[in-house]
Amino acid sequence: MCGIVGVYCNDESLTSKIAYFTLYSLQHRGQESAGIAIADRGSIELHRGMGLVTEVFNENTLTKLKGSSAIGHVRYSTTGESKLENAQPILVKSKAGYLAVGHNGNLVNYPQLRAMLENEGRIFVTNSDTEVIAQLLSSFLMKFDVVESLSLLHEKLIGSFSLTILFNDVLIGFRDALGFRPLCVGETDFGYVIASETCALDAIGAGRVRDVKPGEAVIIREGDAEFVKIAESKRLARCVFEYIYFARPDSVIDGVSVYRARYRMGKILAKESPVDADLVSPVPDSGTTAAIGFSDGSGLPYLEVLIKNRYVGRTFIMPEQRLRELSVQLKMNVVRENVKGKRVVLVDDSIVRGTTSRKIVDMVRRAGAREVHFRVGSPPIIAPCYFGIDMSTREELIASNKSIEEICRVLNADSLAYLSLDGLLKAVGFKRCELCLACLTSRYPVPVPGEVTEPLS
Repeated sequence: MCGIVGVYCNDESLTSKIAYFTLYSLQHRGQESAGIAIADRGSIELHRGMGLVTEVFNENTLTKLKGSSAIGHVRYSTTGESKLENAQPILVKSKAGYLAVGHNGNLVNYPQLRAMLENEGRIFVTNSDTEVIAQLLSSFLMKFDVVESLSLLHEKLIGSFSLTILFNDVLIGFRDALGFRPLCVGETDFGYVIASETCALDAIGAGRVRDVKPGEAVIIREGDAEFVKIAESKRLARCVFEYIYFARPDSVIDGVSVYRARYRMGKILAKESPVDADLVSPVPDSGTTAAIGFSDGSGLPYLEVLIKNRYVGRTFIMPEQRLRELSVQLKMNVVRENVKGKRVVLVDDSIVRGTTSRKIVDMVRRAGAREVHFRVGSPPIIAPCYFGIDMSTREELIASNKSIEEICRVLNADSLAYLSLDGLLKAVGFKRCELCLACLTSRYPVPVPGEVTEPLS
């Protein structure tokens, strides 16, 4: 998924610090690496490293990064290995000048574009699709202005991309025409901020101007922001998983409160799949809001059963399966007094691979629960994502080859129920043709080799 930011600040001593704080607010979107690129009098300075934002940057590194415009990135890899060479932003230099790119998304046609550029003599130093974007855009900027270059870039790319770009001292935010990945703009006394989510704007006291619309760019030159339409699409494909899991609940994406969407998911789920039980508890933290909705919808009391260790990261976005499994025991513990002899409903946002869910059910049973019922605030995930979420093969998705009854047995639960697709659409508030539902339907909004394409209507 990744998180991206862009900052224009009229006080050069503050720019890198504002980029730092906004990236810190987006840490949930990627924990592998972090980086900031800053425009400094005709060149671009770059600092990046492996690890969390707090591990990559300190007061000394931030003080050295001075300039009026900056972009930042936190990475969660879907294309390219988890190593320093693939950390972003990606920086290239050409006759047009300096160019830095931060990318949230995934290109379906990355291999073909890279092969084309290599045949033209381009040399790559990473195996990330972001470098393809940077190389292409750099070549266009040598011949055309910013708007024409972005238009040509959009014509070449197939897949999902929200970008923050530094071209010399020009700051740009750009979102693909289907709107897969979120991007918004905020304004403060010191200037402008571009970010993946509104929670990053809130962190530095920026007022939300608006979302960057699908196919639109925001171009900030010398403190003036201009929104420019670059590309059109006959449909939209906002990632529904942003609302289900990935975005912070205090964010607002394309006018929809993530918190309210998740609350409605839980409340609708309680009406669709009631259960005779003693209490409702979330699988923290991403299941918390849906569990509150389930409690309100069912009338069952809400009580915490699982307590999370706040210093363990999100298991789903860890790059290796064995790390995900090992981290479950470190991540949470059961409040035995709350479950002993009780019939417990556990509410989670989704089930991807199922390994974590099974371990959680077993933990609650060992703590003395009489029954454990599992409720999921999304439909079954049956198909891989090619647009920036680490669900790359059907083999690793438990719902791709098992029925709900079979999954229930694997989880060792007394019952299992998922939110319906209609219930999800009602909770989020968008039409089917305005969302990417490929992981839930196995029908894709853009052509993917070997997959079925969703009709436009």
